[in-house]
Amino acid sequence: MNEGLSHTTVLLNEAVEALAIKADGIYVDGTFGRGGHSKLILEKLGSNGKLIALDKDPAAILVGKQWRDSRFRIVHSSFAELEEVLGKQGVEMVDGILLDLGVSSPQLDDSERGFSFRFDAPLDMRMDVSSGITAAEWLANVDEGLLGEVIHDYGEERFAKQIARSIVAARTIKSINTTRQLAELVGKAVRTREQGQNPATRTFQAIRIYLNRELEELARVLPSCLKLLKCGGRLVVISFHSLEDRIVKHFMRDMSEGDKLPRDVPVRAKEVPRGRLKLIGKAVRAGAEERDINPRARSAVLRVAERSDVA
Repeated sequence: MNEGLSHTTVLLNEAVEALAIKADGIYVDGTFGRGGHSKLILEKLGSNGKLIALDKDPAAILVGKQWRDSRFRIVHSSFAELEEVLGKQGVEMVDGILLDLGVSSPQLDDSERGFSFRFDAPLDMRMDVSSGITAAEWLANVDEGLLGEVIHDYGEERFAKQIARSIVAARTIKSINTTRQLAELVGKAVRTREQGQNPATRTFQAIRIYLNRELEELARVLPSCLKLLKCGGRLVVISFHSLEDRIVKHFMRDMSEGDKLPRDVPVRAKEVPRGRLKLIGKAVRAGAEERDINPRARSAVLRVAERSDVA
């Protein structure tokens, strides 16, 4: 595994500024990656502040374990287990939580991980290589119908049925073990190509999201974040995929509106149920300069909400 791979943190300053860091606050970086956001958070914390970082990628954990800072702790875990992780750290509530979703540059650029069709490599795609099945193992047995649904729903791929049919037919002749094999199969099944995009892009994305349960874990952690934030604490989320952003957007919106009453119910203004979150600003996207430097920032969307109730 190549530990020297670089990572350019997307929306670095915008995300950390959105946390509105208090010098003595307790913060969570739910997706440590290579520590770009965590490093800047620590620079803004005082001597009594605390930062707890999580990541389910063992390679990221190895990087974090090398840091020597008494204010910092890193835990090998998915952010879906955030409540349990903080409980073991003796932390009940925090001042801010940052989630930088999706796959990191080192994961994409490390050919051994099998996330990218740019390399001919073993078809793995697991963010946590210490558990779960590989993409190759899944493709060897998955039902054609489920495969088509995954590619369609998570990849928003128009030719999902054709791709699934091609994969199932091909595996009866030879097992699909490498990224090149899969990319070539998809390329033959996709009849029209989007300009500037490899025809395998959506399929690789869909399989990765499904195998790593990315959307399920996001839907699970958001209510936990609300529960764990102090009043005035900030939730900052950077998403890179429309399905992720939709989940985040709807959660923040729904939690900002509060319980809805039936029409024409006579209540006083102070009796109207208030939301538990307050939306902070509008969605933020990377500027032109950042997009030019780091093309992977093009799809990034940052959303911010603040815990507004005291319950």
